[in-house]
Amino acid sequence: MLDLLSQFQGLIGIVFILTIAWALSENRKDRPSWKWIAGAIAIQFLLAISIVRIPFVWDFIGLANQGVQAVEQATLAGSSYMFGFIGGADSPFVLKDGAAPPLIIAFQILPLVIVFSALAALFWHWRILQLIVKALSWALRKTLGVSGVVGLSGGANIFLGVVESPLVVRAYFEKMRRAELFAIMVLAMSTISGAILVLYATTLEKTVPNAVGHMISASLISLPAAILLAKLMVPGHADTNVKREDPGLKYDNSFDALVKGTMDGVQLFLAVVAIIIVIFALVALIDQILALLPMLSGEALTLKRIFGWIFAPLMWMIGVPWEEAGAAGSLMGTKAILNEYVAYLELAALPAHTLSVKGQLIVTYALCGVANLASVGLIISTIGTLCPERRAEVAGLGMKSWFAGNCATAMTGAVIGIVTWL
Repeated sequence: MLDLLSQFQGLIGIVFILTIAWALSENRKDRPSWKWIAGAIAIQFLLAISIVRIPFVWDFIGLANQGVQAVEQATLAGSSYMFGFIGGADSPFVLKDGAAPPLIIAFQILPLVIVFSALAALFWHWRILQLIVKALSWALRKTLGVSGVVGLSGGANIFLGVVESPLVVRAYFEKMRRAELFAIMVLAMSTISGAILVLYATTLEKTVPNAVGHMISASLISLPAAILLAKLMVPGHADTNVKREDPGLKYDNSFDALVKGTMDGVQLFLAVVAIIIVIFALVALIDQILALLPMLSGEALTLKRIFGWIFAPLMWMIGVPWEEAGAAGSLMGTKAILNEYVAYLELAALPAHTLSVKGQLIVTYALCGVANLASVGLIISTIGTLCPERRAEVAGLGMKSWFAGNCATAMTGAVIGIVTWL
């Protein structure tokens, strides 16, 4: 009986998240119909079942892992040529017995961001990614009844980041309704772009088998959750119709796409390096201050412990066993407040058996989104620049989109926890 209850434990988290989202709604009387809400949740479960429980679908998504490995090897050739042994080339000195070659994240893993950014821009210019985005947009419009603008944005967010995805729908910001604007922001917060997806999956490849496949499925499963939460928190009926989807992100030619994609990748590379340095320094500084306080349970107070206490109940509600909820909550707090990549680095560095297979998978999905405080500033700045007339409105919706984005990925973690162990 207890095992059966633990399998469906994530339903508690789903109900809790939806209740909180409705309670924070701008208009609780104008919520979507129960039929539509049930349909959105059902789509999440159907997506999860189709991806992780149907072998040929999972095998097809797993092919992406082979593609990533190929690009990873190619990137290593470039980084080792540019940076020598710190970029992955053979070491010029003899290592101590039993010592492994040093893994230097900035020079061996992060260059993947630059290469994938360039490839994404090239595939976008060749209309390969545009066709996939339009297909996802069509699916969202037909299943969830969203407007063409929201559907287009949802499809784009699978491949493009917080800064790039608004460019696809920049022509519509001035006229779209508040509910649509908020939905676009939540979709951006609830997913990760292709370049970042590869970075995170590479970080987790030794911890989570077929991490690339899990990252792809996490972003797909989060789409209906993001739209559901957006409609609950900022209700409204969309009336913007995009009869001819004409993405605003364009390049002059293939070489222009390659160069601009590379430059965008360099900016993202530098941003990730800077964020990691600052966040690790900030956490260390806060921990030094907290160490001045009396110890609790024989241990010094740290930011990780505080995050664990705050977020442990939520992680338990979405399906993580209670004995693991503290560690999972610490990771979720790091993701929501600081940065999801730092959280994935911490997940990869956890001692063996800290999380069970189920707990680890739920956490992996729950962390798979860019809803952190830095992203709030990025999305406000990006949309505010593209449409200055709505900067104040976007700023007012920023923290709401952060909350909804974290709730959406938590719902995805709950769904995957139920589906995988049915």
